[in-house]
Amino acid sequence: MAGRTAGKTAGRARATRPGYRCAECGWQAVKWVGRCGECQAWGTVEEVGVVAGPRTVHAARVTTPAQPIGEVDLESAQARPTGVSEFDRVLGGGLVPGGVVLVAGEPGIGKSTLLLDVAARAARGSDAAGSVGPTRTALYVSGEESAAQVRARAERIEAMAKTLFLAAETDLATVLGQIDEIGPDLLVVDSVQTIASAEVDGAAGNVSQVREVAAALIAVAKARGIAVLLVGHVTKDGSIAGPRVLEHLVDVVIQFEGDRHSRLRLVRAVKNRFGPTDEIGCFDLSDVGIVGLPDPSGLFTSDRTLSVPGTCMTVTLEGRRPLLAEVQSLVAESTLPQPRRATSGLDSARVQMILAVLDKRAHLGAGRNDTFVSTVGGVRLSEPAADLAIALALASAVLDQPLFSRLVAIGEVGLSGDIRPVVGMGRRLSEAARLGLTHAVVPRGTAGSVPVPQGLTVFEAADLPSAVRAVLGRDEDNG
Repeated sequence: MAGRTAGKTAGRARATRPGYRCAECGWQAVKWVGRCGECQAWGTVEEVGVVAGPRTVHAARVTTPAQPIGEVDLESAQARPTGVSEFDRVLGGGLVPGGVVLVAGEPGIGKSTLLLDVAARAARGSDAAGSVGPTRTALYVSGEESAAQVRARAERIEAMAKTLFLAAETDLATVLGQIDEIGPDLLVVDSVQTIASAEVDGAAGNVSQVREVAAALIAVAKARGIAVLLVGHVTKDGSIAGPRVLEHLVDVVIQFEGDRHSRLRLVRAVKNRFGPTDEIGCFDLSDVGIVGLPDPSGLFTSDRTLSVPGTCMTVTLEGRRPLLAEVQSLVAESTLPQPRRATSGLDSARVQMILAVLDKRAHLGAGRNDTFVSTVGGVRLSEPAADLAIALALASAVLDQPLFSRLVAIGEVGLSGDIRPVVGMGRRLSEAARLGLTHAVVPRGTAGSVPVPQGLTVFEAADLPSAVRAVLGRDEDNG
């Protein structure tokens, strides 16, 4: 008898063991480690008591038998437009019934305003063109604001609808009860970090709570065919707060981007099971709400009639979307032993590299001066295709000579001074011609590989010195 008792005790000891869990991503380990093995964060692994050992799950009765893949109904997976064309572009056509979308971004960037507008359009049945279709029921759950505050915003942005319901709830069970009572076609939860379950220990927003709330809402969405939009908070480094598994569970992850001091907002899909991840949506955030910008290139260029030294146009690709942007530079004589370098909207290391190439290959002597380089409209240029425009803008500022008023420069500048081709050159040139530009400086071989739009004169440059001579008439042998 004593031997059997000891054996049972030993079996229970093997079934449970001390456990540790990462507070950031939820990764579990059987022993303490200083660094999480999943998210690589330091000092986030904490003891959580005991973790149950492996359990055996027996087969259950099948309620929905498997069927041949060719007989699966595709109608339920068709995207429905939201009525906001720029949002639909990022989603891949619209919201899919049963799909769960996580929308993340910094505080005050416009997430709640956009999703309230989407919910109202869904409730009214209006599309981007203004035509009216079948109405749907939408439920907006706010865990951060009262229903009165949400209504005040809805009136300000004209997002009122008869079948749009508001609920200010922070309890998961109550939210599920609201879903049972209303039976919405669209559910907006603002935000997932403010909802908590009484069945899970800890405050709202911790790893366990976020995982439980997200799993419950996803299960409801899949079972009832409800399109769900979840608002997610971000940490100080820009990543989505909560466990990393949250991004794996949802179908679409959308990131809001934009400068707080600019009205422009960019929306891009980081993950999308229903469409592409290389599309962006452009929005204008103002006092009357957030409005889509189908042609935002005008925001990134200055409205001038006279050419000014130190400015050059380029065409950047945001996803598959070409956008015209303007680079401005100012070069002034320095009174300091170490000349100043300031950039806005550009990678400072990239600008310093281009300055070094101009000094070494084109012999401009710009390195001895204070240099300031910026973009117009708060746009951020990070791709190498903007190198040539930055270099020509700097050369124009150093020589104090303006470039052609309708000139665009596209190309990557290498350390040897050569100009390399970039992807999407055909779309870039077409966008430049559509917006009325007449001259383009591009890498050598471009005209033979892509069609040149009518009305656009293309100059192919093999290296940076030849590009500077072509647009500024500078002979480096005499300079």
